[in-house]
Amino acid sequence: MGLMSNLYVGASGLQVSQNALNTTGHNLANVETKGYVRQQTLLKSNTYNTIGQSYFSAMQTGRGVSTAIVMQVRDMFLDQSYRMEVGRQGFYESQYEAASEVEDLFGELEGVAFQNSLEGFWTTLQEISKEPDSLVAKTTLAETSVSLMERAENIYEQLSSYQLSLNTKIETKVNRINEIGQQIYDLNEKIRYYESNKVENANDLRDQRNTLLDELGQLVDISYKEDATGGVTVNVEETPFVTDNNVYKMGTMTVLELRKQQLGTKYDPAKDSKNEYTNMLVPVWPAFKNMEVYNFDTLPSAEKDTDVGSLKGLLLSRGTKVANYTDIPIAPDKADYTDETGVLDADAFAQATKQFEEEVKEYNLRIDSSIVMSTQAKFDQLIHGIVTTINNILSPNREVTVPAGTTVTLSNGDTYTYDKETVIQILDEENAPIASNGEAGIELFTRKSMPRYMDAQEITLADGTTITARIYNEESAKDNYSLYTLGEISINTRILEDATLLPMNTNDGTGAFDVNTAQNLISSWQKSFATIDPNSITKYNFNDYYTAFTGSIATIGEKMNTLASSQQSMVNSIENQRLSAIGVSSDEELTNLIKYQHAYNASSRYINVVNEMLEHIVTRL
Repeated sequence: MGLMSNLYVGASGLQVSQNALNTTGHNLANVETKGYVRQQTLLKSNTYNTIGQSYFSAMQTGRGVSTAIVMQVRDMFLDQSYRMEVGRQGFYESQYEAASEVEDLFGELEGVAFQNSLEGFWTTLQEISKEPDSLVAKTTLAETSVSLMERAENIYEQLSSYQLSLNTKIETKVNRINEIGQQIYDLNEKIRYYESNKVENANDLRDQRNTLLDELGQLVDISYKEDATGGVTVNVEETPFVTDNNVYKMGTMTVLELRKQQLGTKYDPAKDSKNEYTNMLVPVWPAFKNMEVYNFDTLPSAEKDTDVGSLKGLLLSRGTKVANYTDIPIAPDKADYTDETGVLDADAFAQATKQFEEEVKEYNLRIDSSIVMSTQAKFDQLIHGIVTTINNILSPNREVTVPAGTTVTLSNGDTYTYDKETVIQILDEENAPIASNGEAGIELFTRKSMPRYMDAQEITLADGTTITARIYNEESAKDNYSLYTLGEISINTRILEDATLLPMNTNDGTGAFDVNTAQNLISSWQKSFATIDPNSITKYNFNDYYTAFTGSIATIGEKMNTLASSQQSMVNSIENQRLSAIGVSSDEELTNLIKYQHAYNASSRYINVVNEMLEHIVTRL
């Protein structure tokens, strides 16, 4: 090989050493840059020059070295693991945050815990049982009832406000997801442009894209693939998000808007009067006919790898409506299916049990899975139990059967005809206590939009007898205004204005104070009235129910905190492994800097030697 060719060998050494020094300097300059991945310069030998053939092998001389590639030091499997686990961490953290917010509402609100109001009401009941003829005790009961309901309404309103405020967080997350998608698409275009010459890698742009994928993986469940041109296509929740030529952005619709779209001309506003379809935002894909991003027909689980993404956790925590006690299924009671002779209607009871089991499945799927909705339903069940128990003692009802065709006049003047034999409730005037003015049927807690009874009227019963009675306006799950539910309950203004109207007198004509009514108020408070949810079998009285209820909120919060902490440890472990591969070590880079400086100097000395040889030959000619 000629000496001139040797000069090229030395020059190639200078060039690759310079490239390696530049890469090392770039690494050192980005030691503290978040998301930066360490780069390495890989070298390759140039093709050899064959100058002859010996008996054993070809006689070749080298042509120096060149830069093969400046590559990133990444582990794609660690990246995938990190994005999956950080998404799972986000899923549980968002639910833990919701549980903490809900727990705070009951633990301490305006400096007074709700437990204090509950205990205060119980103390007042005890006092009135001791002195049922005391005007002071009656007045105190009315005032304590106001305090109890104000505190309960305040908590319920704040629960609903917090639930609605999560719309803002959801919209913020959706907007950020769309921003990330657009940025990934733009980076794909730049990376394709810079790498189209097949010479250099757009490593810094790839770092930016990978950082965005890390953030996106925390928000939603993603899958992605890099094509031969350097672009990355991304699927979100198994739906195309970033493609080669488009970004299919998310949108949001309210539950009500979605319902109207799904039903079209079949939509009936009258059927949606019970807060079933609300202004809760739902993420959708506008490009795919507003298909919902998430399908909650099955609960997210670790076994199926569906518990991923903080957006999903946030939606699950919030729920889709304001829940109340009617959302909690009640197990059928055998006594309701047993006749006067003690014979059980087995078929009817079995059918009711089957329906209850189906309702429990729906409850677990739609209500219990949401920390906010389950809290609303359970708390409303407590208040409904207290209100109806007190009212039913002060204004008791009894059942009568009316034949088909019976027409009654409703409180608003409308008439209603029973199309089949029906069991209805009327005021039990014989056993009802009366107020100081002799009036029966005065309740302590009233519904804001519906009186307790219809006006007195004649009713012909199934046995042919005719009575004049006040018909109880039944609660209906289809009509929120008919329910004794938070938001629809108030204290009877007549009792607030005149506490003597609290019905605590016997109706036997003596005008004596009704000790039995006072004792019933005490005993009913201590009786078991409901389970905490349909999955439990233990029934609680009011005080124990509240204790179990708040304990269940704390348990859910602790569970979510434990899962989130566990995921945090997992994420930290994977991130440490990633950093050991992609992180820049200043000590290691300084070592490389010295190495490449020596290589550069060696190439320079080699060129000097060849230069001196050429000079010697030329001067000798």
